[in-house]
Amino acid sequence: MAGLFSCRCHLLDLPWEDVLVPHILSYLPLQHIVSLQRVSKQFHSLVQVYLANCRTFNFSTIGPCIPKEAFCTMLKDNKVLQNLSLQNCSDWVTDKELLPVIGQNQHLHRVDMSGCASLTRHSLVAVSLSCTHLQHLGLAHCDWVDCLSLRSLADHCGGLRSIDLTACRQLKDDAICYLAKKCAELKSLSLAVNANITDESVEEVAKNCRGLEQLDLTGCLRVRNQSIRTLAEYCPKLQSLRVNHCHNVTESSLDPLRKRNVVIDVEPPLPRALVLLQDMLGFAPFINLQI
Repeated sequence: MAGLFSCRCHLLDLPWEDVLVPHILSYLPLQHIVSLQRVSKQFHSLVQVYLANCRTFNFSTIGPCIPKEAFCTMLKDNKVLQNLSLQNCSDWVTDKELLPVIGQNQHLHRVDMSGCASLTRHSLVAVSLSCTHLQHLGLAHCDWVDCLSLRSLADHCGGLRSIDLTACRQLKDDAICYLAKKCAELKSLSLAVNANITDESVEEVAKNCRGLEQLDLTGCLRVRNQSIRTLAEYCPKLQSLRVNHCHNVTESSLDPLRKRNVVIDVEPPLPRALVLLQDMLGFAPFINLQI
């Protein structure tokens, strides 16, 4: 009996791939995983098993602190990655680090490269060629995205559901129209902060992406009422529209969308607001408009 009670079970004695990886390590933040491998050789081996089987890597919280050599080491054996976020990695991530990861992970569904200023169009082309099942892509503030690389994406990733092209200022109407025709299942699209975008892009998106739910046109100065009316006509599932700083978009085109309870980031003009207030209060409040 004494021998029975003196038997000790250590954490690492538990099955690694069946217990420790899915039920313990998968709940730890990535920065803790990185630290854990320094504890001992056994823990280092355990972490390597975890990293090779991990389906989600989010570097947004530790991006500024992690050396690029560590990034390469962590992902060198992983071939089952589905979600990869590289936000806040702009200080060090380049094509050299990213291309091998993309090349060996054809099952990626979600990739966020937002703000990665040191990447080039080669990374986007690699994503389009390798990750044909891609559904969500973040490219906000990636000035290197050009029309040819976006066309490559559209040709190979027709099942795309959402894409953020905020401040991708090289893009023009022809590239957006091509994307809309090839990726008709888009539900969320941001074209914000791009002065090249006109009614042509918005109308093509509206007519081809009938299931569109969210559209961000913030700062698209050349967008006008005409395309917003087309959007209202062709996109019955629209839930959110951002048109702040679109000075040529007025209430005449937004009002039909408000009546459908579409969330719009621009407040209605004062007379409309007063009518709504009167409906709620039962009387018209006195407001000094000369102030």
